[in-house]
Amino acid sequence: MSQKSNDFLYEYLNNASPTGFEMSGQKIWLDYLKPYLDEKIIDIYGTAVAVINPGKPYSVVIEAHADEISWFVNYIDENGYLFLRRNGGSDALIAPSMRANIHTKDKVIKGIFGWPAIHVRDTTKDKAPTVSDIFIDCGASNKKEVEEMGIHVGTVVTFEDGLMELNEKYLVGRALDNRIGGYMIAQVAKRLKDNKIELPFTLYVVNAVQEEIGLRGAEMIVKRLKPDLAIITDVTHDTQSPMYNKKTQGDMACGKGPVICYGPAVQNNVRDFIIDIANENKIDFQRQAVSRSTGTDTDSFAYATEGVASALISLPLKYMHTTVEMIAKSDMEAVIDLIYACLLKVKGNEDFRYFS
Repeated sequence: MSQKSNDFLYEYLNNASPTGFEMSGQKIWLDYLKPYLDEKIIDIYGTAVAVINPGKPYSVVIEAHADEISWFVNYIDENGYLFLRRNGGSDALIAPSMRANIHTKDKVIKGIFGWPAIHVRDTTKDKAPTVSDIFIDCGASNKKEVEEMGIHVGTVVTFEDGLMELNEKYLVGRALDNRIGGYMIAQVAKRLKDNKIELPFTLYVVNAVQEEIGLRGAEMIVKRLKPDLAIITDVTHDTQSPMYNKKTQGDMACGKGPVICYGPAVQNNVRDFIIDIANENKIDFQRQAVSRSTGTDTDSFAYATEGVASALISLPLKYMHTTVEMIAKSDMEAVIDLIYACLLKVKGNEDFRYFS
């Protein structure tokens, strides 16, 4: 990894991009991609697209999503405590004793998720906290003081933390789901430029918003781009750590390569195309089966228009939707290698239909 890429990784991953408020992260992402794109598209809700080799009759998307789970201030009591509601799949169980960033219009206010001390609780009756139990203390004495800070109902809140390496093999932090995907597709674009590759098709490098609340950004942008082929990348669960059930949740592991998905939204010929390329390039991969949907932007690309040939390459991740999401650096590099190799194989005239 070059120093420029490493700096981008840390700046981009440490930045907050809550669902519906992704703009600061999108600006970082597009600024990094500036030397590698020919044109850019920014839609009305903030999905960002780096366009490479525009104007070709055949077009391909590689895509990740830019947003992260967060919280909204929902109620401020007279003593100055903030009560919340979810913005995406935020986990109340991990909140107590976390530090918080409260994103007002012009600055970030620090806060903490308070919790009663063990001394004053009847621990025999302890239960998992719910959203209605958790609260934020921002050091205010009353509601008026909170409001004077610029905090109001609808103010968005994220957990405070930073990206780190673990044992030189792993990256750990908040919102690797799925800004690490944005990093990976940006590296693919960089590699194409560095290697002076001239593609026979238009490539859209898409960083979509609002995945965490229903794949909404992807649903909007696919209707605009109408690509012929879409390769989506997101994270999936490493199921090796305690409390997972491989019989129901599959058998995926960090460090064993990208995960290729089987399911109705995944176009079988595209999936097999990717598998063949992985085998040709000796890229280790794993397999995952899903039921009705992938739960990723693949579903929107597959179904939101007349149908786009779509497939999903996932990155194994531990501890999803926590502040210690964890991926293997080797898997990250393998996903970049695989997407890049796929693009080199696309001729720009593929018909992935099952029969004609």
